Amino acid sequence: MNNNFDVIVLGVGSMGSAACHYLAKRGHRVLGLEQFEIPHDQGSHAGQSRIIRKAYFEHPDYVPLLQRAYKNWKLLESEANAQVYFSTGLLYAGKPEGILIKGVKESSEKFSIPVESLNATECQSRYPQFAIPDGYEILFEPDAGFVTPERAILLFVDQAIKHGATIHTKESVIEWKKSGTGISVITHKNVYTCAKLIITAGPWASRFIPQLSSKLAVSRQVLAWVNPNQSQSFALGKFPCWLIDDESKPGMYYGFPVLPVGQWGGPIGLKIAHHYPGEVTDPDKVNRVSSPADEANIIYALNKFLPDGYKSMHVLKTCLYTNTPDENFVLDFLPENDNVAIAAGFSGHGFKFASAIGEIMADLVTKGNTGLPIDFLRINRFIL
Repeated sequence: MNNNFDVIVLGVGSMGSAACHYLAKRGHRVLGLEQFEIPHDQGSHAGQSRIIRKAYFEHPDYVPLLQRAYKNWKLLESEANAQVYFSTGLLYAGKPEGILIKGVKESSEKFSIPVESLNATECQSRYPQFAIPDGYEILFEPDAGFVTPERAILLFVDQAIKHGATIHTKESVIEWKKSGTGISVITHKNVYTCAKLIITAGPWASRFIPQLSSKLAVSRQVLAWVNPNQSQSFALGKFPCWLIDDESKPGMYYGFPVLPVGQWGGPIGLKIAHHYPGEVTDPDKVNRVSSPADEANIIYALNKFLPDGYKSMHVLKTCLYTNTPDENFVLDFLPENDNVAIAAGFSGHGFKFASAIGEIMADLVTKGNTGLPIDFLRINRFIL
């Protein structure tokens, strides 16, 4: 068996699956190594849905990457003859001076992204499910929606295999090291060599990039699916995605419409989560048991912003964030080895970019650079 490849991708989750797809599509011999099954619920990508939006409050420099991501998601849909992006619109709410509302306005104005301003009466007329506190500003982005993460990863992997990629599941990487002019990757099953290595290991990234270990903090996050009162009023087609900056607690709450199980499978119910770094954890020793505090936090947000949103708790699940100090991604080569490219530290807002980041990582290892604007995400802000 020939164990030599042009590129090895370490971790076939959100970013790794997309990188395998783009590399194989370009004709490169690529091996993807995944320690779990594909997809899986041990890292960051599980959970049925992820919001996608263009009026990016986090930083306007992300908007060109989002524009490319939207284009690439549509291209994947065309190639795979399957839908992964669903347009629902996105309702934003928060204090006018808060980071969410100010950031959405900045990005939308700079890049001419359609965003509507709604007063309380207009919001109540359009979406009576919400109870927006007095003093909050309300915005609506009609072209936002959600992407289905598990389905998208499967489609990327399926397309990669069809273009000749080799994908191994349940194969753990022990270490990688320089080997002559290339790289050796040692797993618990075999040894492989390659000219270029891409590390997209999610919460396990710091184990393979020790230079970044002090800059990547893994945190435990809770996702909830609840049984609402009048479930039909929260159904897909009647209810948007939403993101609310609560002035009383740090971070933001966000959620999705109820998705029909016949098309999406489980979990059943109205999905909601809290976007704020949780308890720091070891990705191999995560407490997957929900606590009364986890449940109380979800109920608090529903009672405050969606009065008919909570009847009973259906299921609580955990996923992981990998947080950088500035909450921005790291996309770059390792400073001491331009044969190794890394995509890490997605800080709970990365999945929507996966279709663009896969292209970026393929560009880096095959062209030496990318035409997409990633300078603000380079590693030199942490490692000089």
